[in-house]
Amino acid sequence: MPAERVCKSCKRIYEGDECPNCQSKETTTNFKGKIIITNPEQSEIAKNLNIKQKGTYAVKLG
Repeated sequence: MPAERVCKSCKRIYEGDECPNCQSKETTTNFKGKIIITNPEQSEIAKNLNIKQKGTYAVKLG
């Protein structure tokens, strides 16, 4: 099973070589906590974290 990667730019959690959110290739596997955003337009948490697209994000990079 491939390790989950976290984009250092937007904190999106994904598998693969390139972030599907911002196309960055700078990643880490060291993070704490996950948040799943399903409706970024109505989520106060998404607004506070400046998340514009739905997906799974890291709360804090290690």
